Amino acid sequence: MQLKISPTNIEQRLLKYRNRTIDENDIMNQVHDILQTHSSSEKSIQLELKEGNFAESNAFIFDFLKTDKIFHINDIEKICVDYRLRFLNANLLKSEVPLEAVKKIKALEKQHHTSLKGFKIMAPSKLFKLENADDPLLFAPIGNGYYYLIHKWGNDLHPFRKVLMWPFKTLENFVVLLLAGSFLCALLVPDGLFSQDQSITQFLMIFFFIFKWLAGLSIFYGFKMGKNFSSEIWNSKYYNA
Repeated sequence: MQLKISPTNIEQRLLKYRNRTIDENDIMNQVHDILQTHSSSEKSIQLELKEGNFAESNAFIFDFLKTDKIFHINDIEKICVDYRLRFLNANLLKSEVPLEAVKKIKALEKQHHTSLKGFKIMAPSKLFKLENADDPLLFAPIGNGYYYLIHKWGNDLHPFRKVLMWPFKTLENFVVLLLAGSFLCALLVPDGLFSQDQSITQFLMIFFFIFKWLAGLSIFYGFKMGKNFSSEIWNSKYYNA
């Protein structure tokens, strides 16, 4: 029987994590305290998306908000770090925002009698550099660190992306990967290569030198390519942050 692994739906993961950390009623109560109480054409919406004007909040009408579309910046940061995504201004997106998303913005503006600003995109880094379509999510700020999910498009993430990106979350995770890799490489060194009977001390020396070699290569590559850990770049607009 062939094992079928489903791709990762990042919207569902974000919602699942948020629901573990805060109750839906608490979210709506907090958003109600934030909000106070003009419709835009599609052309003006697209212009706003491209210009990316700064805004910390939008004048949403509380009664029209959907609980499963509201996320706090802490929830967004958690998912971005786990899956090595970025949360940046919409104007940094290289590919075009689909017409369906623009229509949803227009419908929201008509429903809430406001013009939305300060759009944000959650997506892989490459989407902000190259035209691609890997699961971007479009948000608008509500205020006080809360964001409203407007539209998701593109493909779901690879089912193993979280696992594959785990070493790059923090420096500590990466060191663990280097230690594990060095240990496995040391085990692959055949007995008798350096002496007839390899002792534990000799094994540890081989392990230490392999670790230094892998760490040196990683540092060289990291500096050369301007790489950094997910916890540092999730909201950075710089490629070599």
